[in-house]
Amino acid sequence: MACFWGRAVQLQFAVPSPTKKTVSPASVPLDTLHAVETPEGIALALRPAGLVPRALAYLIDALIRFALLWAILMVAVFMRGTGVALFFISLFALEWFYPVVFELSRHGATPGKRALGLRVVMDSGLPVTPAASLLRNLLRVADLMPAFYEMGAVAVLLNKDCKRLGDMAAGTMVVYADAVRLSGELPAAAPLQPARPLTAREQLAVMTWAGRAQRLTPERFDELARLAEGICPPPAEGAARTASQRLLGVAHWLSGRRVA
Repeated sequence: MACFWGRAVQLQFAVPSPTKKTVSPASVPLDTLHAVETPEGIALALRPAGLVPRALAYLIDALIRFALLWAILMVAVFMRGTGVALFFISLFALEWFYPVVFELSRHGATPGKRALGLRVVMDSGLPVTPAASLLRNLLRVADLMPAFYEMGAVAVLLNKDCKRLGDMAAGTMVVYADAVRLSGELPAAAPLQPARPLTAREQLAVMTWAGRAQRLTPERFDELARLAEGICPPPAEGAARTASQRLLGVAHWLSGRRVA
């Protein structure tokens, strides 16, 4: 039931042995996360939405569609034959294109998903494409079988990324649209005075780099630090400090820390 609520406790059990370390349950993440890496080396952690929030979002959208159809029906009854055609065309459009139109919008979500803080994205974390959105919604027919979305519910519960059949075919995910912070807390490091006085622009660049430590992959983080080795003091004798550790020390020094 890992995808029931969208949060899963992943417990790992290991048999103690001389060559294998026992994993402590307290050190295991409590969220089911889908990790992706952009071509720029930025690590993104997407949190898939589980069955309950997705079902609630669908219920909200169903109520909205019902209200729209009811309003159209009230107008169609005065149009006789033309009204019947208008009603069935509206029914078809709301059933099949209502989700697509909203998923291709700036928010990437229907009103129901937005109310639950969800959005539809590609597996890569990029905005959903028109072809993928159309495919995932057309395949709701398969998720609906045999009735009341049983196949879709089973697929969401059994898939580690909480995907229904349409998501698997289209390469999409429904995730929590949490706000992204471009900068965060500085990782721990002993403060180091820079090798030379830094300009305001250089100080800003160092602080911005350090604040994005949680968003960059370790390889990309260290690669960028090596580009700024000229402003870092040489490593102390006997100390094995990487370029990123020394530049983090400079960042702490710039933030006002002077004592380790």
